[in-house]
Amino acid sequence: MANAGQIVAAIRDMAATKSLSPEEMNDLIKDGILAGLGRIFGPNVRAEIDIDDHSGEIEIIVLKRVVEEVEDASAEISLEKARWDDPTFEVGDVMEIPVDFSEFGRNAVMATKQRIVQRVREEERDRIREEFLHREGELLSGEVQQVERGKIVVMMNRARDAEAIIPWKDQNPRERFRQGDPIRAVLKKVDETPKGPRLILSRADPLFVEALFKLEVPEIFQGIVEIKARAREVGGRTKIAVWSRDESIDPVGACVGLKGSRVQAVVSELGGERIDIVPWHPDPEVFARRALAPARVSKVISDAERQVITAIVDEDQLSLAIGRNGQNVRLASQLIGWQIDLYGSREWLERGADSTLFAATAEADDSLETADFPIAELKVSPEALAALEAAGYSTFLEIIDLEESDFREIPDLPEEAVGRLMEIIDELTVLEEEEPDVEVSAAAEEPVDAEPAEDAGDDEASDEANVELDDDSTVKALAGSDDPVGDTSAEEDEGSEESRND
Repeated sequence: MANAGQIVAAIRDMAATKSLSPEEMNDLIKDGILAGLGRIFGPNVRAEIDIDDHSGEIEIIVLKRVVEEVEDASAEISLEKARWDDPTFEVGDVMEIPVDFSEFGRNAVMATKQRIVQRVREEERDRIREEFLHREGELLSGEVQQVERGKIVVMMNRARDAEAIIPWKDQNPRERFRQGDPIRAVLKKVDETPKGPRLILSRADPLFVEALFKLEVPEIFQGIVEIKARAREVGGRTKIAVWSRDESIDPVGACVGLKGSRVQAVVSELGGERIDIVPWHPDPEVFARRALAPARVSKVISDAERQVITAIVDEDQLSLAIGRNGQNVRLASQLIGWQIDLYGSREWLERGADSTLFAATAEADDSLETADFPIAELKVSPEALAALEAAGYSTFLEIIDLEESDFREIPDLPEEAVGRLMEIIDELTVLEEEEPDVEVSAAAEEPVDAEPAEDAGDDEASDEANVELDDDSTVKALAGSDDPVGDTSAEEDEGSEESRND
């Protein structure tokens, strides 16, 4: 049966391309031959099929039960016919009939082929289903096979027989792909169709950004840094909130990388889409402040029952907080999972808010926010600085709203450092409310007379000096200067004396 060996060799080659095991291949051949025998003897035919793995020879024996009267010719044979072959046959015996491939006609061969092809497809579908069903959210790579009616058909690198598409709604409108281009996308879901499982890929889902960061940032891949929340408007902007399980690792710094190398790789894959990385915080108010970055928030009020955050910002920060077409505040709301009601300071006061409370907050925030600096400039111990940085606090504005209880919850923060930090925050906060600074700020806001007059010029120089002194005072105060008020007063007195001499 040389022809049988050639058939088996051909089937083995096909099985190798379909990633079938030897056991699966043998079952496939037997099932195909049984389908061919069904065309010759009938649908209920029984047979023993033996395949020699080395030579490829196939032995086929059809089994028929000996009966007095035949009711099913495909599985039974009359006693009379059986005794033609062997006179010792009795009713109930099983007759073995050898069958050669030469007896397979055209119909039997086609039936064998169809059954084998069908089984291969079923095995292939099951394998694809098992391989990808639990891989949703993973990054997959492939090659653009064709672009038809808006959707991109992708040929996967590791599963070329898998049907994978990127629908139009899951594409970035700023991107264009051609046939043969390499492409990466995240597996969104596995759809069941009459033709088998279909992989639905996406480059617009926020999970795509998360998968890219997992690829570029080893700390995320290892589970040390976790992306707690994500919000995206494809082609425009993405916000992600990160958190570190290891207090010694800065989650934001890990995602940014050295000189921004890691985040830049993600931005390049997204076609220049802007990415905001903010440290996650369990407190919704603190989280909302960070989520609205780069805008500086003056005051935050939360309603836990309604899950609504009311954020008040200065007028010069309002457009930045809203973003283009409301994009920034919308993404911030999606990121924290709460509704954000955003107000400018003027509108908030017009609504009948407590003006004295907001004024104090606005005055302190006006100087502190504009002169943020690293916490390394604070006069605290190196152990305290290390503990704060490990907890994700790198600038003064990130700790200015913390209470004493919040500091005590920071691991490895020395007890004496808690009191020192509270003293620094209280000192810097009270400083901006002192009378000299208020007068300087008021003087800075007065309009300057444009007419050329000698006295007016002196006043203008004095006003400019006051403005500069105000900025210097604020910077020194935030940097932990011992006596910023005294320094400011001395410079003011000196400036006044020079003015009188002039």
